[in-house]
Amino acid sequence: MTRKDLRVKKSLFGRLRKFLAEQLQIILHDRLSLIGTCIFLGFVLMAIFAPWIAPYDPMVIQTKPDSRVAYLEPPSFRHWLGTTNMGRDVLSQIIIGSRIALLVGILAAFLVTFIGTNIALISGYYKGKTDEFLMRFVDIVYALPLEPFVIVLVMILGPSVWNIILGISLFLWRSPARVIRSQVLSLSERPFVKAAKMAGAGDFRIIYLHIAPNVLPICFLYVAFTMGWAIMAESAVSFLGFGDPKFQSWGGILHMAFLSGAFRNAWWWAVAPGLCIMLLILSVFLISHGYEEVVNPRLRRY
Repeated sequence: MTRKDLRVKKSLFGRLRKFLAEQLQIILHDRLSLIGTCIFLGFVLMAIFAPWIAPYDPMVIQTKPDSRVAYLEPPSFRHWLGTTNMGRDVLSQIIIGSRIALLVGILAAFLVTFIGTNIALISGYYKGKTDEFLMRFVDIVYALPLEPFVIVLVMILGPSVWNIILGISLFLWRSPARVIRSQVLSLSERPFVKAAKMAGAGDFRIIYLHIAPNVLPICFLYVAFTMGWAIMAESAVSFLGFGDPKFQSWGGILHMAFLSGAFRNAWWWAVAPGLCIMLLILSVFLISHGYEEVVNPRLRRY
């Protein structure tokens, strides 16, 4: 490795370290963001260690000491969140189901932001016919409803968590694309971009080394927003019965509870996954609160 390569590598690590420090500072500066981060990290740890935390196998039928099936047991020391109509432990299903919620939320959020940001960078930088074509395509995508679109895609491709992520990713990129594009339009006229053009920098270098770093705060804001939207979409699709049957998910638990009439006589079966969905979505929107002040400095409290 040459000295030049070492300098470039050192510079990249320095930028990454500075970037991570800035993100940590944003979270620590805002109390709501810090609370949301703590809640979110709690769910992440629960998902990572789910097989060891879950007290029972979520698909195993539990029995009472007298060997009878423990169906629709209310919360107790033996089953903290009760059991289902099949005698399965609700707490174990909730813990295992956190993996699907986080998988869909995180993957879909980064895919949506990646697609939307790249379309915004290309559209805002090149302008003209390119911008007109891409923005009209965004208008068409805005006309499509999210849940029906994902359901139709799942019906065509088959019920799979990966198809749900694909459907969400092909749909939700429209919002970051439009908002970030407006910022790129402004940045592309700044003196530092014109100076880079005069210095002979290529379009690719200008877009990704000069413009893209300046829209990162908006990108992270949309990562948080999209994560919440994706979790809601997956839960809604699974609740309607189009989720992946091979995996436990909170929406799937609500679906089975609804079909079994648990909303009337087994409240614990329906309340637990609903509260988890609410808390996880709340955590990512609280995290986004700190980035809103970065994107719009007028919201800052001095």
